[in-house]
Amino acid sequence: MSHELEIVNNEAQMAYRLSSGVPWHGLGTPVEDDMTPREMQIAAGLDWKVRLEDSYIDINGERVLTGQQALVRDTDNKILTNVGGKWNPCQNDTAFEFFNEFVRAGDMVMDTAGSLKDGQIVWASADVKEGFTLFGGDEVKGYLLFSNPHVYGRSIDCKFVMTRTVCNNTLTMALTEKGQPAVRVSHRNEFDAEQVKAALGISHMRMGQFKAAAEYLGRKRYTDESFKNFLGQVFGTSSQEHRTLSRTAERAFEIVDTQPGADFARGTWWNAYNAVTYMTDHELGRSADARATSAWFGTNAKRKVTALDLAVEMAASA
Repeated sequence: MSHELEIVNNEAQMAYRLSSGVPWHGLGTPVEDDMTPREMQIAAGLDWKVRLEDSYIDINGERVLTGQQALVRDTDNKILTNVGGKWNPCQNDTAFEFFNEFVRAGDMVMDTAGSLKDGQIVWASADVKEGFTLFGGDEVKGYLLFSNPHVYGRSIDCKFVMTRTVCNNTLTMALTEKGQPAVRVSHRNEFDAEQVKAALGISHMRMGQFKAAAEYLGRKRYTDESFKNFLGQVFGTSSQEHRTLSRTAERAFEIVDTQPGADFARGTWWNAYNAVTYMTDHELGRSADARATSAWFGTNAKRKVTALDLAVEMAASA
């Protein structure tokens, strides 16, 4: 089965907290709840560094500088990407050290870590021991997710995400006034952990705002017409007249009352919003890992922010 986890010597480069459950693919190293960030890094096979080297091409048998640099992994000399001269690598050690003070204080527990796309995306997540329960049993848990990409064109991302336990949907909220779902640091800048933690501290308050929004959506009911309008704006339409929903939007309309957890708030905008999160996390994409990559770090993370804002807006006019 296709997946995007990096495989080295027939071993998946991933570790997961066993108490959180075995991943869908059954790969990776199970660990206990008391792992330090450093222990989690080693268990996931991420105890390696990157270095910058001049990049060359061969022209008529002669090595010629390209003007770029190659980002090379030290354990196997694999070139992960080619970058410009102002690129500042962020080492995996730095990514995992970011969690140290939170774990030592007992505020977080390391949950997962791994490598995607042959080492180009390294991530770590921690359970923040916070969450809430809606509508008599719809449990939502919070996590801190750190993405350390070793590839040109991606920034270092750090964000709070929430997971709906009943369906394992990732619920993404905007953490900045500009509507971005993450605190981002360009590789053109040095990574400043304290600055990112300060930004996250402000963003952390938005988790309470998300709960308030969820409760509000659970009190507001949609009509078939308004729900189709919502899906058309989130997933697009398939006709020039914008009257026919795309195939993805049609599928979301079909599963809204059958998705896991539908009974908690049937017929409400909370269910409508979660039809979007269910599609992005469980049905779109080539594989579960591809969906997770997009839902955490890519297009679908921003799509969920758009869907939440739009659902609140449309619920207000209901």
